[in-house]
Amino acid sequence: MSFRRKVDKKLLRKEKLYETKRLMKEKRSEELEVLEEVLDRSTLMTIYGFLNKGIIDEIHGVVKAGKEARIYWGRDPDKAELAVKIYLTISSEFRKGMLPYIEGDPRFTHVRRDSRSLVYAWARKEFKNLHSAYAAGVRVPRPIAVSKNVLVMEFIGQNGVSAPILKEAVLSNPTRIYRQILVFVKKLYREAELVHADLSEYNIMMWRTKPVLFDVSQAVSTKHPMADQFLRRDLENLHRYFERLNTSEERLLAAGSVDAMYRRIVSG
Repeated sequence: MSFRRKVDKKLLRKEKLYETKRLMKEKRSEELEVLEEVLDRSTLMTIYGFLNKGIIDEIHGVVKAGKEARIYWGRDPDKAELAVKIYLTISSEFRKGMLPYIEGDPRFTHVRRDSRSLVYAWARKEFKNLHSAYAAGVRVPRPIAVSKNVLVMEFIGQNGVSAPILKEAVLSNPTRIYRQILVFVKKLYREAELVHADLSEYNIMMWRTKPVLFDVSQAVSTKHPMADQFLRRDLENLHRYFERLNTSEERLLAAGSVDAMYRRIVSG
């Protein structure tokens, strides 16, 4: 590419950014100004794109922040609450951790290994996993849109306050919740053809007395070479947690051992 074309392309990007900001002037808020200070230009352009399309109408503060992603609370034009998940530039440690969940997944066989490509693939992966799980009747946040490193989905909670995770919730009937989760795990496997691969009391929310599975970016296809290993690990995590809740031994046996639950999910 010639020097002149590079300069023209750079100027065009700047003009597009300024024009987008001008168009969004009426939607500006203090929160949006803060976003402009902490997010890179590519991410801002993606968010402005969602604003322009009417997918997002308002975006406010952070409701969850981690090393790899932040979740912002927002609303759509109908005032329905949204969770806007923004994947950040990944660390080498996180990049290394992502690869086992991408490599071997037949849906992502041509993903480049540079950091930006992996982040974009990770966001698409979570969107696809949410879409498949939701279609199968698994209780997950409803996916709405994804572009680059930004995922928009249903907000689980009310007025910007997230629903509690299972670890923090007080359960009046733990056995019932345990069985509901196992039904979701089975639907996820049999109908969505997915294994969550990181299921625990930290990746399940309780909302209106029912469990909601979330953080499904690492979920893998049942055709993944480690799918069985991941499924067993999910079941072991669940069994261990509900055992610690002092769910009676009789009720745990009724739900089944890890081996029995595994056979029931895989073979019916």
